[in-house]
Amino acid sequence: MNQSTIPHYVSDLVVPMRTAHEQILAELQQHNLLPPPPPPLPPARAQGMAAARAYPMQGVLKYHGLSDWTQRIAFLPSISLNNAAAHTTTLVEFDPALPADTAIIGGIPAQGRELERVVTVLDAVRSLAGISSRARVISRNVLRTKVAGKGLGTSASAAAALACAAISALFGPELAGHTRFLSTLARLLAGSGCRSTAGGLALWLSYPGISPTESYAVRLDQHNELADVALITVPIDSRIGLKTEQAHHDAPNSIFFRSWMLARGDEVRECISAVRRGDWQTIGQLAELDSMRLHGVTMSGSREQRIIGWEPENITLFRLCNDLRARGVPVYASTDTGPTVVFITHRDHAPTVVAAIHDLGLNLETVVAPIGGPAHVIPVEEALSELEGV
Repeated sequence: MNQSTIPHYVSDLVVPMRTAHEQILAELQQHNLLPPPPPPLPPARAQGMAAARAYPMQGVLKYHGLSDWTQRIAFLPSISLNNAAAHTTTLVEFDPALPADTAIIGGIPAQGRELERVVTVLDAVRSLAGISSRARVISRNVLRTKVAGKGLGTSASAAAALACAAISALFGPELAGHTRFLSTLARLLAGSGCRSTAGGLALWLSYPGISPTESYAVRLDQHNELADVALITVPIDSRIGLKTEQAHHDAPNSIFFRSWMLARGDEVRECISAVRRGDWQTIGQLAELDSMRLHGVTMSGSREQRIIGWEPENITLFRLCNDLRARGVPVYASTDTGPTVVFITHRDHAPTVVAAIHDLGLNLETVVAPIGGPAHVIPVEEALSELEGV
């Protein structure tokens, strides 16, 4: 497929979004950040087993809405930070003797739409390999909190770990380490899985009509520029049972959506420049600002059943950031689809921020972690040990 679907209601925005895309590519090229094209595929096996680990992501420049649902192409490019506060471990085994694809996720057999999304990735890998072998998938999100929370980004890590393990099982670990190639497969389960694959501060290149092979992720902090950043995760459950898929459907209907799209190119390039300076505060500012925009877009996408994804704790936590900054503590709050908050700060300030959160008396958990790396293959024995009992 050379081009993805272009919805008629954004056809007039294709040219400006493509122009912004080309400007982003030029910026990446100027700073030697563009990854090489995928290598030729090595010979594939009909049978094999491999395991992988990947980290959830926290949006900086967020996205909602898909211009092509089959290829999971977003309307606009987006940027996120991988978060080492949690991870997903996934084992994939292809075997010609298996009668059907199966997936056990967190100890529960996947069914319906959940299984369909897993099979979409497996089908893409099988097509590349030219085989028909069915697969057995076992996956688990490993959290460091009692509360899982909504909006932690584990669908992204699940997508990245699945793609990495599946490719390694049939083609070997070297191809599984090519994140540009891998990210186009992870995207098929969850768009944000594209960025989770790349690791660090990652950019997902996307606009309506882009070729699916060109909608991939690029890691921006390739020289350890953000090593001093601490991510403080505060998991909060959604009391309304928020579904990200519904938010994707509603968001393009918002009157704010088009302006959100058109502003994105400049902000992506601002992020690229900030990383090169090691300017994590600009990244934090953009993450907090776009959290507000994302909620505004999502909340205004339907006249009848508006999606209000925040919980009362969110307002208190957002105001805490203002209070801390007024006291000279640089910290920024970020939310994606759902109420879970990730605070972005310098590691030297992390103890102060954690103490301030606990002093609120909201009985909220906190996890301090560095930025997470890319999806990567792990030994099958290590995965089996972690997945034992799942």
